[in-house]
Amino acid sequence: MMILFFALVGNLSGLMYLDVVAVNATTFGAWVLTDAPGWEAGYHDLCWLSQFVSEMFPQPRGAARAPNRARERATHERANDRGIERGRTSAREADAMGGHSINDAYEKLEKIGQGTYGKVYKARERANGRLVALKKTRLEMEEEGVPSTALREVSLLQMLSESPYIVRLLRVEHVEEDGKAMLYLVFEFLDQDLKQYMDMTGRGPTNPLPTSVVQNYMYQLCLGCAHLHKHGVMHRDLKPQNMLVDKAKNLLKIADLGLGRAFSVPVKSYTHEIVTLWYRAPEVLLGGSHYSTPVDMWSVGCMFAEMARKQPLFPGDSELQQLLHIFKLLGTPSEQTWPGVSNLRDWHEFPQWKPQDLSKVIPQLDEHGIDLLSKLLVYDPAKRIHATDALEHPYFDSLDKSQFEQIEREFEIEFAQEKENRMAQ
Repeated sequence: MMILFFALVGNLSGLMYLDVVAVNATTFGAWVLTDAPGWEAGYHDLCWLSQFVSEMFPQPRGAARAPNRARERATHERANDRGIERGRTSAREADAMGGHSINDAYEKLEKIGQGTYGKVYKARERANGRLVALKKTRLEMEEEGVPSTALREVSLLQMLSESPYIVRLLRVEHVEEDGKAMLYLVFEFLDQDLKQYMDMTGRGPTNPLPTSVVQNYMYQLCLGCAHLHKHGVMHRDLKPQNMLVDKAKNLLKIADLGLGRAFSVPVKSYTHEIVTLWYRAPEVLLGGSHYSTPVDMWSVGCMFAEMARKQPLFPGDSELQQLLHIFKLLGTPSEQTWPGVSNLRDWHEFPQWKPQDLSKVIPQLDEHGIDLLSKLLVYDPAKRIHATDALEHPYFDSLDKSQFEQIEREFEIEFAQEKENRMAQ
């Protein structure tokens, strides 16, 4: 059985942290996931997470598991995919899932993608007909217990779902399929991402997005990032494919927090194998392992330019080529422009380029837009603009911000109703 403990564990630089400790009751193996500043806003949802884990992770049904489950799992995966195509799952397949089947509550319609750490299905909720996205994650219930990635994403999403600019985690379903524990994260369903939206309106600079759309979506992107960063979370994989578009409400939502990490003070050492190459910050490309929310703001800058000109700004196909694309446009960094750059692991002597005029490269942006972009693409992470500061930039002065107040009011009502329904279940 898997148990979550929530504990306040000290005060660092005046900031309190909430640690989520996952313990396997059989082996007492444990790890700690740290949710950084701003934990108060998600405290009640985190308590709910503790409740759902205690309910959703019972001891596996039946006797000891049979050997060679890998072959059986592959067989079941193929059978399940056939069941999706038929729009149903046979009784025998449902029995193999161990009693409670995900198909009891949801009708899987189609596989729509592969998230960072799991398959994603479009499904219909049988109780009310609502379309949802099911993210399937296998839980290897071994000595280490529930995968830290799954726990991290669930805890982060529960804390962050109180914003209209983050894709909502509606509930979590734990089932057994072929004797293996599976976790289904149930998200609100949005059928289009930002990349698809841009392609739909035509590719390339000859088919630009309206400047009002770029401005509006850019503001929402900054609102979403400000919400993440306020709660001590960096996304680490921001790209157009992870931005979902709600066309009916004209909303842009940040999705797929599979690489999200809570950060603390001092900034921890993290893996540098993050973010799709085109949107990867130079400190990560150069092998830096101590970084924080500025990596997200670099990605925001890359998406800003891409929305404006309908082309990726730095389309490299290797880490070296990616760096060369950046240096050719922004100039080769030095100790004067970026103190400490020469000490990064993968730094060496690069060709010396001078910075180009961004207004000539991205003529679709006005003077204020170019200024905001230049602040997002600053080499030195310590000097890169923060999301909250970006929201106050003159580029957004002409934007009617009352629309976002209305969006947030409607979302609060909807979110409160959803919580009431969840509590009643």
